Amino acid sequence: MKKVFSLLLLCISILSFAQSKAPFIGKRDFNIEDGASGSGTPAYYLETKSNGDVHFGFVQINQADGTETKEEINAGKYNPKVMKVHFKTYNETFYVKFDKEKIYLTDEKGKIKKSDDCCPVSEMVELNCECGSALYQ
Repeated sequence: MKKVFSLLLLCISILSFAQSKAPFIGKRDFNIEDGASGSGTPAYYLETKSNGDVHFGFVQINQADGTETKEEINAGKYNPKVMKVHFKTYNETFYVKFDKEKIYLTDEKGKIKKSDDCCPVSEMVELNCECGSALYQ
């Protein structure tokens, strides 16, 4: 009985130490992509909880009629390699990874996406930029 209890305790300890800690606790806003004309750009945010859960959400106000659309989802425990975010409202799925200061769009394996659409407007000479954004408090 002691051996079974010790083995169980060891397994729980390993699992708890294996989880990565989020780089911060609290809410951060980000904006990686622009909205379509008239739709209003969605204001995205992420919130990390002290238990390691990561919540993603957005609020969008339609500029044409003033209607507000919002959704928040729990994306699971923090994973430094890649996190899957699926919003049911618009049936959109994207993959991200983030640190204390930036968030990046990635593929399913965590490789940061690059696109001409992600280049800053002020730097039109630059091509194939990383798709990322600063995190704002």
